[in-house]
Amino acid sequence: MTPVAALPDPETTPIPGLVIVRLDVRADSRGWFKENWQRLKMTALGLPDFGPVQQNISFNTTAGTTRGLHAEPWDKLVSVAAGKVFGAWVDLRSGESFGATFHCELDESVAVFVPRGVANGFQTLIDGTAYSYLVNDHWRADARDSYSYVNLADPGSAIPWPIPLERAVLSDADRTHPTVAEAKPVPARQPLILGADGQLGRALQAEFGDAAAVGRNELDLTDAEALENWPWQNHDVVINAAAYTKVDEAETPQGRRLAWQVNATAVSQLARLAVRYGFSLVHISSDYVFDGAAPVHTEDEPLSPLGVYGQSKAAGDVAVSVVPRHYLIRTSWVIGDGPNFVATMERLAADGVCPEVVDDQWGRLTRCSTLAAGIAHLLRVGAPYGTYNLTDGGEPMTWAAVAREVFARSGRPRDDVAAVASATWADRQRAAGTDTAPRPRHSVLHLAKITATGFPTTRGVLDE
Repeated sequence: MTPVAALPDPETTPIPGLVIVRLDVRADSRGWFKENWQRLKMTALGLPDFGPVQQNISFNTTAGTTRGLHAEPWDKLVSVAAGKVFGAWVDLRSGESFGATFHCELDESVAVFVPRGVANGFQTLIDGTAYSYLVNDHWRADARDSYSYVNLADPGSAIPWPIPLERAVLSDADRTHPTVAEAKPVPARQPLILGADGQLGRALQAEFGDAAAVGRNELDLTDAEALENWPWQNHDVVINAAAYTKVDEAETPQGRRLAWQVNATAVSQLARLAVRYGFSLVHISSDYVFDGAAPVHTEDEPLSPLGVYGQSKAAGDVAVSVVPRHYLIRTSWVIGDGPNFVATMERLAADGVCPEVVDDQWGRLTRCSTLAAGIAHLLRVGAPYGTYNLTDGGEPMTWAAVAREVFARSGRPRDDVAAVASATWADRQRAAGTDTAPRPRHSVLHLAKITATGFPTTRGVLDE
């Protein structure tokens, strides 16, 4: 068989995202052959890798059979397996393009990608026409409530059907659909924030005002059945800000189980769901996936976690890495509107305490607002999927140096903060009966990759 050639560039239409693809049809005395959907070629042309899961074929006995206009909650690639049709589309998505129309003829050499929320209809022009739908969600009877429709004879759409509708073959249901002025707009899929009740979750809600946000009470990520039953098809982006972050408690028997359950097992199930439903998965990782031997950590450094917390986070990183559309965000020393190191030092300074603080661990602070803004930036500019380091900028500091700066800003002498070695601190904690996790000596993350996308990382939290 002769190899099928590369396809010409798709043709755009007045409906955003609805494009025409001219297929390469190879005909001979036996008939013809075409690649109706060729993932590598079509995604190279800019079509979305929409992950079809079901193919439907409508066989139409006579010319003039007319079906539509239906907007279902999935994307589809429509084409003709045999015959010829007049295709028509009306944009029912909320927004400026609502009501936009387009129409053209389709034979076996034409396919049209129809985004979710665009009403699709056709009229057969030849007897014995077979019309194919390749869709990226399974048809479900309970999904019909989320459909939207436009009447085939809607005067606002003014579709120029080649065969007048009074002579066409229509279903009773298609005769009764509303006009475009009365049609139900199809809302855009919402981003979903998981772990919304944490300090990062709250910052994400402030950044993504249109997002749905759920905490553990609404969706417990350790409940496999609850995860399986969540309506993931309603979300195009899922941001996982949920995590078990009690680094020292993760070294206890109970903490170890919880760390792995939340940071690894739940994340692996999220990854499977992202592959199945095609949403972009944004997952927050940590500098603790490294042992801290390197002074600065790049995105491609091999994982080398020291303690249970870091090991469980590293396992989650591996799970997320198999998702086609993923942003793995590694960060360090996070502070927000909840309990955090800076808030603790401010309280100690106000209370007149002179603390001892570790002075041989280096890193950069990261505000939750910086994380949220960086995630929004990556999504907005369509940055390549993959792993990104994301912290605030400035010169790296030790924990003791951070504490001294906080004390100075609180009107206390910097010398009121005493330095202590990590090993000495850990020995004291063990003597007091507290499990202490090993920590990376160097937590500085290299920021060149995210800076190259246009996100500024020059200022440090304490530079202001």
